[in-house]
Amino acid sequence: MTGTPVEPRFERQARFGPLGPEGQARLAQRRVLLVGCGALGGVLAQWLTRAGIGELLLVDRDIVEESNLPRQVLFEAAHATAGTAKVAAAAETLARIGGPTRVIPHAVHLNADQLLELGAGVDLILDGTDNMATRYLVNDFAVREHIPWIYAGVVSSGGLVLPVRPGEGPCLRCVFPEPPPPGVLPTCDTAGVIGPAVGAIASMQAGLALRLLGGADPPDAALLDMDVWSGSVRRLAVPRSETCPCCQQRRFDFLEGAAMDEAVSLCGRNTVQLLPPPGAPAPAADLIEANLRSAGIEVLRAGPLLRFTADAHRVTLFPDGRALVEGTEDTSRARAVLARWVGA
Repeated sequence: MTGTPVEPRFERQARFGPLGPEGQARLAQRRVLLVGCGALGGVLAQWLTRAGIGELLLVDRDIVEESNLPRQVLFEAAHATAGTAKVAAAAETLARIGGPTRVIPHAVHLNADQLLELGAGVDLILDGTDNMATRYLVNDFAVREHIPWIYAGVVSSGGLVLPVRPGEGPCLRCVFPEPPPPGVLPTCDTAGVIGPAVGAIASMQAGLALRLLGGADPPDAALLDMDVWSGSVRRLAVPRSETCPCCQQRRFDFLEGAAMDEAVSLCGRNTVQLLPPPGAPAPAADLIEANLRSAGIEVLRAGPLLRFTADAHRVTLFPDGRALVEGTEDTSRARAVLARWVGA
C-alpha cells in the first residue's frame, strides 16, 4: 500500500511516519461513536473531523447554555441564546470545517437501548460525557461487543485518560470497580475547570484514537494523569483485575441491569431531566405549542426543540419525549410542572 494516494488536505498528516498514507486511508473507513459533545467531546469532534475520519456519530442529550462557552469550543453565543441542542450546534460548526467526514447527530439520552443501536458496527467509542453512570454503561457495552473505547475525565486543571482494548488490557471496572457515591468526586461545578485542561485531555484522547483507528501498534495499557497548571504528567500502569466483574466475570450490570430512573437531577445545574416511559409516542409538538399559546405562555421553537417558561421554570421538550425542567432539583416538582403544562 506504499502507493496509496493522499488528498492534498491530509498530506502533512500522512507524512507522519507511524500513520502514513496507509493509516490515512484507514481513517477514512472508520466509524466512531462520540458520547457527549460538550467540553471534551467538542475538542475530540474537531480533531477527528480535521483528521478525516469516515463517519462520526455524535450523541448528547443537552442544550447549549452561556456557561458552556468558555470551554466548549463548538458553540457560539447564538447557540446559547437559542438554546440549540448541542449535537445540532456541533454539527453546524463541524460542517464549516469541511472535509470528507460524515457527521451524524443524535439528540438523545444514551441509555442501554440507544447504545445498542448506535454502537452497532462502530470501530471506536470516545468518552466526551460528564457522568460516571454513562461511562460504566459504555464500558459494559464495549467489553461485551469487543469494541475499543477511550475513557477520559477532566475537572479543575487536570484529568485522566485510559484506553480500553477489551481482551487485551484492563477495562474501566478493573481500575474503578464501582461508581463512587454521589458527592465523593469533585465536579466542574464544585471545583471549576479551565479550558486548557479540557484541551490537553481531549487532545491526548484524540491522539490515542488516531493510533487505534489508523492501524498502528496499539497503546500500552496505562492510566494517564495530566495537570496543565502544575505541568505534571504521570503514567500509571494498570493491570487487568482477576476479579473484575465486567471483563473477567462477564457481568454487564449497567448494560443489562434495571432501566435508569426516568427522573434525574443534573449535578450542579438546578435542572431535572425527565425521560418518557418506554414505548411512549413522540410528543405532538405542534399541538403542545398551540395549547401553551392559548394559555398565554410564550413558546420558542429552536429547531426540533420546544421551549417555554411556566411556574417559574424553563422547560425544554425534545422530539424523543425527554424534557429538561430548569430551576429545581426536586424531581417531583419537575414532574408536576411537566404534567401540568404538557400532560406527560
